[in-house]
Amino acid sequence: MAGKFRDEVAVITGGGSGIGRALGEALASRGARVVLADLNAEAAERVADQIRKVGGRARAVGLDVTDAEAVRDLARQVSADHGCVGYWFNNAGVNVVAELRDTTLEDWNLLIDVNLRGVIHGIQAVYPLMIEQHYGHIINTASLAGLVPAPMEGAYAATKHAVVGLSTTLRAEARALGVRVSVVCPGVVRTPMIDTGKYVRVRKEDMIRLLIERPFGVDAAAEAILTGVARNRAIITVTRTTPLLWWLYRLIPDAGVRLAAEFVGRARRHREP
Repeated sequence: MAGKFRDEVAVITGGGSGIGRALGEALASRGARVVLADLNAEAAERVADQIRKVGGRARAVGLDVTDAEAVRDLARQVSADHGCVGYWFNNAGVNVVAELRDTTLEDWNLLIDVNLRGVIHGIQAVYPLMIEQHYGHIINTASLAGLVPAPMEGAYAATKHAVVGLSTTLRAEARALGVRVSVVCPGVVRTPMIDTGKYVRVRKEDMIRLLIERPFGVDAAAEAILTGVARNRAIITVTRTTPLLWWLYRLIPDAGVRLAAEFVGRARRHREP
């Protein structure tokens, strides 16, 4: 698999931390030329600097994925600098942990702007370039919450279900044009987003304990993602429980909903007034 990515150009949004950071390091170790794009430009630069210290090729750029023009400019610049864009990871994301009754319009707008429009902006920017190349792979980060019911994360789940639908549809349309598309659906991975996400009417510590009884590390997640990308999987499941829960919900939807309702009951024991 290492040869698959050698000398390829890979752009990763949300590349300053979490899965994005791990993907950047893993790709660079395989010989890829990595562009780490993040709203936190300093964090992205720290990751790029670490990659360069061990002999990898990486550069960092500040990027707000909600700014469509900025995303388009980045894609054009990378293409101009390197002659092509081989891989584009739409990985930036945010989360709000709240029951839907407690989710505000501002929360909805934030999640839609980053998690959905951010992916759309990436696709709009790089897909035409890849069509011209007749080559490339777009990888969108969704979630287990994009495959099954996700109580306490309803608005987040809505954006991730949208990303799954967008990605699988684009994959079908792009196939004859030489462009590959995959969607990544990890379960709970221990990333900074878990700690920095917004928690509404529930103690963060309690929810974290409920959510990550068996956390999956970001480095292992990155390895699983790159294996799926190399094999051109349509839907890349990462963590151990994701395939089981997904298949349960597909085969017996009512059972999946009952499991989700039981989780709501446990979470409500920690609900704040």
